[in-house]
Amino acid sequence: MDDSPEPVATSSNPRLQALLGHEFFAPHQWKRRLVLWVGAVLVALAAILFAKASVWSYHLFLHILAFGVWIPLILTPLVFGLLAWVTEGRLRATRGSGIPQVIGTLHIEDEGFRARMLSLPIAVGKMLLTLISLAVGASIGREGPTVHVGAALFYSIGRRFGFTDPKAASRFILAGGAAGIAAAFNTPLAGVVFAIEELAGTFEHRFSGLLLTAVIIGGVVSLGIMGNYSYFGEVEASLPLGRAWLAVLLTGAICGLLGGLFARLILLSRHGPLARIGRLRARWPVPFAVGCGLALALLGLCSHNAIYGTGYDQARAIVQDAVNTPGQSFGIAKLLANVVSYWAGIPGGIFSPALAVGAGLGQNITQFLPDVPAAAVVLLGMSAYLAGVTGSPLTSAVIAMELCDNQDMVIPIMAACLLARAAASLFCPTPVYRDFAERMVQDYEQRHATRHPAAESDDDADDAGSESTPVGRTSAFEEPAAPGESAARRQPSDTQ
Repeated sequence: MDDSPEPVATSSNPRLQALLGHEFFAPHQWKRRLVLWVGAVLVALAAILFAKASVWSYHLFLHILAFGVWIPLILTPLVFGLLAWVTEGRLRATRGSGIPQVIGTLHIEDEGFRARMLSLPIAVGKMLLTLISLAVGASIGREGPTVHVGAALFYSIGRRFGFTDPKAASRFILAGGAAGIAAAFNTPLAGVVFAIEELAGTFEHRFSGLLLTAVIIGGVVSLGIMGNYSYFGEVEASLPLGRAWLAVLLTGAICGLLGGLFARLILLSRHGPLARIGRLRARWPVPFAVGCGLALALLGLCSHNAIYGTGYDQARAIVQDAVNTPGQSFGIAKLLANVVSYWAGIPGGIFSPALAVGAGLGQNITQFLPDVPAAAVVLLGMSAYLAGVTGSPLTSAVIAMELCDNQDMVIPIMAACLLARAAASLFCPTPVYRDFAERMVQDYEQRHATRHPAAESDDDADDAGSESTPVGRTSAFEEPAAPGESAARRQPSDTQ
């Protein structure tokens, strides 16, 4: 009796067999594509909902303001203090713009850390608390939070489908952040550039397909719901060669310096006078936030209520040369409003407010260049100031061009952004988001090493501790606790 196994049937067509065996048809690849498609759709829907809700929240504040310009003197400080108190615990990761948290999770592959930074409760809390901040007049934007929400959604969906490998999770986080910024501004190219220049800090071929797919699908969803629109409308402006290019030098130098100064102010250095402000906020976060809210309300009174909210309406009026535009002091007043809003530690980003400041500064610079088209100078001011704040000249240039649907200003905008980045480096050598993220990574490593000294000798204890022991306070949005501060005063949390 012959016990030899029967030969396995093979395809009569070896070419077809080779084609079906290609990696393109592999089940795990289609599983990953499904996660990517679903994630991109959800991020686009979340970004659209967030945008609509942000407008509603700001209009609610304007409605409240109509009952009396004195109301923010009471309402804004109280809510700022409440937000600081609410985000002292599990919701600490919702503070700030959210972009440093995303960068930090790309560098820290610890699953527990990523879950705390990018969990679905954090994403929902980020949106709700940002909307509350806008409803009381906070000078913040929604774009950074949208990046945070996009990365959180992609990360959570990937884990749900079993993609727990740290490298795979990093790719999903990066794709979610890119889809978020693209959907927030309706700028697909800027989403890809932002992910490469700001989030990842490098380009890898394997990332390109994920990024493009996420941005394309999210863009299609946004296009189908919102239509094809430009954030600030179409701006017809050009800058002829010759003396008009003096605008590039002025906007690049002035807006870049002020952008770098703003970045230095919100970073709150570990040493020097600004460190005292950081220590004050660390010691009394709630009273400090109340003080920031009161300062914002006073700025609102002095500026005739022009500095509240994202600044979108004011920036659009300036760049479109509308009849009613804010006064000449708007740029500086909005810059100060952005500083105190970010110092408060409440959820909210800096993209839209930075564009508003840049538009205001561009409006000031036009007074010295009467022969240069005003719209061109304002557009240069917006892009240059954004480049100075973020330290990302390429992303800022692409965003400015896509926001205004203007291709004639490509070279002047890129030149102004490059000059602005150089000028900003005098105050802030490291880009602001990356500086925040580097602090977060360093503090995580220090806290982790301090809390797990016996990790190398007891792997089981280390595994158990990493699941149950909080990492501890980081300085992504506030200075770390003073070296002499007792452990009892260091509230365990992830980020501030």
